[in-house]
Amino acid sequence: MEAPPDNDVLWARSLHFTHDDGSPALAGVSLGVREGEILAVSGPRGSGKTTLLRCLSGLVRVRRGEVWFNSVPVHTMGPVSRERMRRDRFGWIDPAPVLVPELNVWENAALPLMLRGTSRRRAKVAALEWLERLDIGDTARRRPHQLRQAERQRVSIARALAPAPTVLFADEPTAPLHRADRAHVLRTLTTAARSHGITVVLATHDAETAALADRRVSLLDGRRVHTLHLPPVTEAETEGRAACSLSA
Repeated sequence: MEAPPDNDVLWARSLHFTHDDGSPALAGVSLGVREGEILAVSGPRGSGKTTLLRCLSGLVRVRRGEVWFNSVPVHTMGPVSRERMRRDRFGWIDPAPVLVPELNVWENAALPLMLRGTSRRRAKVAALEWLERLDIGDTARRRPHQLRQAERQRVSIARALAPAPTVLFADEPTAPLHRADRAHVLRTLTTAARSHGITVVLATHDAETAALADRRVSLLDGRRVHTLHLPPVTEAETEGRAACSLSA
């Protein structure tokens, strides 16, 4: 078994995963993610982006292949070890916000820290800091049902960033947001990641979102693909094609 490169915080080789209904989700995907890098995983819906993030984070166990985190083999870990790793080292943002309805906003944002054993006071300070950065500090004492969908998603992002994870997995993190909100949230997310040395694996089908990453890999039908960028068609070529069509 070959060990991953030293500068890769995440490394995967020949990942295969099949859904319970037998449909393939990943077919031999390999990649490495460097420490502090923001990597965009792009592709259309159904291409395997979410499944790849779930395998890299240990949320599901790969059927075939290897996943390494800081040179530790995730693919051989048991469920308890994978859960501890996700709690202590990883952050996760879903496309749709999932908050605990009984907790107020700052308690939701502080929850991962308190689960790690951080005192309630210190966890609250960290949570409030991120809520302010995301322009929702004034909602700190509200309940999730009192928030708009976009505000709930910002709380989810604050919750993922507050513990300063080693790796943040963001699955279409701005999907519920209006276009005007996306730029600010993404700027906050990428700036925070770079200033805190957080590695980010960002799944998106949006080209503008992917452009904010340091590097991009593309998936199609569960496989890595290389995007071919064709040169722009000149006006003369356009007129020539039109003339050929008319004479045909």
